Amino acid sequence: MQHVPVLLRESLELLAPERGGLFVDCTLGLGGHAQAVLEAAPEARLVGIDRDPEAIARAGERLSRFGARVSLVTGNFSEVRSLLGELGIERVDGGLLADLGVSSMQLETPGRGFSFRLEGPLDMRMGAGELTAGDIVNGYQEGELVRIFKDYGEERRSRRIAREIVERRARKPVETTGELREIVAGVSGPRHRTRGRRIDPATRVFQALRIAVNEELSGLEKLLDQAVELLDQDGRLVVISYHSLEDRIVKHTLRNLARGEVDQTTGRTRSETRVIELLTGKPVRPQPEEVAANPRSRSARLRAARRL
Repeated sequence: MQHVPVLLRESLELLAPERGGLFVDCTLGLGGHAQAVLEAAPEARLVGIDRDPEAIARAGERLSRFGARVSLVTGNFSEVRSLLGELGIERVDGGLLADLGVSSMQLETPGRGFSFRLEGPLDMRMGAGELTAGDIVNGYQEGELVRIFKDYGEERRSRRIAREIVERRARKPVETTGELREIVAGVSGPRHRTRGRRIDPATRVFQALRIAVNEELSGLEKLLDQAVELLDQDGRLVVISYHSLEDRIVKHTLRNLARGEVDQTTGRTRSETRVIELLTGKPVRPQPEEVAANPRSRSARLRAARRL
């Protein structure tokens, strides 16, 4: 299984690992970004966090040659402060990286249920959570399904899709990725164009379910709050997102921290309360050659900041 880290060169330039210190890869995956950081800076140390035990195991093999410079932790990045605290780490002087995409390992394993292109159970759990996509599809009220598809998938046909799911599950539970894709296609029709490219009609529904199962948006907000608090002066934060909901959270959180607090009397921002400096005015996007080599990178958006 080929593992191609997204926006690798750009991530390294903004993390600047040659400064040395401690770096935290909050979404370790198969360890591609982590390996590059460690190779770029012989003095750097790294903590890798992932909620998927299989990812930790595989990345551990990949990073074993770095010995004591690496510590791997199974856990959710929304609890990064406590996870680092268990290692005796209170501050991060190098930087934190979060690549929010689903890993190739998860997408290409049918039994994980992430991909509508592969037949498998409706699971979609990134870690050891109890709630599955099947639980949502077969157990949630129609109105709640509408909310999930609309808010997390920005799906225009959310009401029709939710109604069809409820009617179908009344006869038989919707158990597989193929069954759900068939329902969505029956409502939405064939592939349609979005920003000049054809996408499968199931894309947004599967995205919405994955976000709901893994509580991704609330987890991202918690991560950003903790990451900024953990960073020492000049520590870097790099976040790679893959859809507008994630990018919006990153954009507004970093922009507010870079602007500083607003004086309630004058209505002006107080520059002395600024917490970070933005290193990216606009999101960094992959170059055409990267998209050609790795199509999954096409929707990636990178934003970065430096702790003041």
